[in-house]
Amino acid sequence: MKFIKTIFLVTLLTLSLNAREQVNVSFSDLQINDFIKLISKITQKNILINNKINGTVNFVSTTPVYDDELIGILVSVLESKGFTLIKEGSIYQVIRSTEAAKHNVKIMKQGKKINGSLMVTQSIPVHGENVDVVAAKIRYLISKTAKLMTMKESNIILLTDYPKNIETIKRVIKDIDTNYVSVVKIIPIKHANAKKLQVRLTDISKSIFNAKVMRENVKIILDDNINGLVVVGIAKNVAKIEKLVKKMDVESHTDNSVQIFALKNSDAKTVAASLNEIIAKQVFSDPSMKPNISASEEINAIIAIGDPLILKGIKLIIDELDKEKYQVYVQARIIEINKRNAESLGMKYGFDGGAISNGGLYTLATNFTGPSVAVDAALLSSIGGLTGVNYALGATIDFLETNGAAKSVSNPSILCVNNKESSIYVGKTISISTGTVTGSTLGGGVTSSFKREDIGLTLKIKPRVSSKDKVTLDAEAILENVTDTGLNADGEPVRQPTTSKQEVKTQAILRHGETIIIGGLVKVYDTTQVTKIPILGDIPWIGEYLFTSTTTNVEQDNLIVMLTPYVIDKSEKLSKLQKDLGLLAKIQKEYNVKAFEELEKKAKGTEVRKVDYNNVEEDRLNTLHDKDTVTH
Repeated sequence: MKFIKTIFLVTLLTLSLNAREQVNVSFSDLQINDFIKLISKITQKNILINNKINGTVNFVSTTPVYDDELIGILVSVLESKGFTLIKEGSIYQVIRSTEAAKHNVKIMKQGKKINGSLMVTQSIPVHGENVDVVAAKIRYLISKTAKLMTMKESNIILLTDYPKNIETIKRVIKDIDTNYVSVVKIIPIKHANAKKLQVRLTDISKSIFNAKVMRENVKIILDDNINGLVVVGIAKNVAKIEKLVKKMDVESHTDNSVQIFALKNSDAKTVAASLNEIIAKQVFSDPSMKPNISASEEINAIIAIGDPLILKGIKLIIDELDKEKYQVYVQARIIEINKRNAESLGMKYGFDGGAISNGGLYTLATNFTGPSVAVDAALLSSIGGLTGVNYALGATIDFLETNGAAKSVSNPSILCVNNKESSIYVGKTISISTGTVTGSTLGGGVTSSFKREDIGLTLKIKPRVSSKDKVTLDAEAILENVTDTGLNADGEPVRQPTTSKQEVKTQAILRHGETIIIGGLVKVYDTTQVTKIPILGDIPWIGEYLFTSTTTNVEQDNLIVMLTPYVIDKSEKLSKLQKDLGLLAKIQKEYNVKAFEELEKKAKGTEVRKVDYNNVEEDRLNTLHDKDTVTH
């Protein structure tokens, strides 16, 4: 039955071809191989079938179709089965779609409009965009079995596909390919510095043009030979840059600016080192913009050469670094306290004076406090911020010194600059014998060798101010001495000399005018005391053994260091501080007189006439103090 239908359709089509232009065709459930044979007969084309293609095809038509459209219908049917139709000479061949590019498909001339149903190859030029970027955008438009390749050297897309697809892709590329033509503009610079202007224009172009769009990019190149700029980009963007150049190309008086910054409070060499360290870490888009910094130690100034805008920032840094530094005035008292004498003094006056530790000193100081020992309120109010001095502690130390239980080693004062170490040395340099050499020849003499040693007190202070009334002190005190020279009674060296060294090193946080006691260094030594009966003890041999006694005592000295810092935020306050310290010394004397009399009163069990010390003048206080010392 199907064969009869086919014969009928062929006959019908043959009769209709007398008109040539149109064909009435309609069929259903027709085998694809039979459909190929049918198209071959209608179009009178030779079609080679190398593969068996299974399946049927249905075509419903209510109007005639052109005979050349039948080939297109055949290609569509074959494409659905993974095949296509190519033409080799006068013969059409059915092949797999994936292999179409390997066969000699027809190559169409670039730019020519193409039509038809068979696959062709055509090159598509891309002008204003990157060919790979464009290919990625239009790849989804090609057929499943098409082949696309990009040629970066010529910015061309090579495409093998059906004509309709190729024409569609060409229209899309035409829309997205802006085809902007770059222009080159040479702009001479008459007044401004061309290199600096280039840097500024480059920054401006990044702001006004979209850097993500390639056609918007503008390149600004410096040409030193003509002292000008070469601008490359699309015409409208180049024109904008040219307008900016005309406005910015003005005479400048800021090139090679040199400024000298005289320093008032800081060292020029130190400030220059800090500035160069900061500049070294900066990144300059133009290396020539990097400023040059040097120090003039002769005039204590910073010499800066560079762009004025950069020098303004440097000036701000210099102003901060050159601010007036904090200073710290440190009063120190280094005292040796003899334990045995302190114990005797404590027993005499009825308090614990033997415990020569920080706590022991505090216990001793409590004996100089009380309601009856008051301080001149008028003097205190005139001093202001120095009301926190421990007067009882000062009285304690003075009392021990007055009665022979303590000895003041040194009372140095030192003025320190914030974060700078200061030191003071009080002592002498002596010669110490290190040995003797006897000559080997007959009658050779004796040669002695010596070395020079510094013997004395060294005090090192490094303050670090955290506020106007608080400071951290790094303190170091070293006391050196020679305890035994190693010489005999005739002055001849018999042994190596013995030296002593006492050292205190600590860190403390103190308030303005606050005192700290550093202790714990103990020196133990023996003392020999000879007691004899007058006249009888001087009798040779007999007096030494019968009327003389020798006692050896173990002595112990405790070394304490008292430090009192005063913070000075402005140099003009130094003179006021000296005046205030004089008033404090006056107050301390008044306090000592009262405290000593109170202590004598308690020790003797007698009443002492009360004196109104608020109106006693300074010379009167000194007299009372001297009298009190003699009594003790």
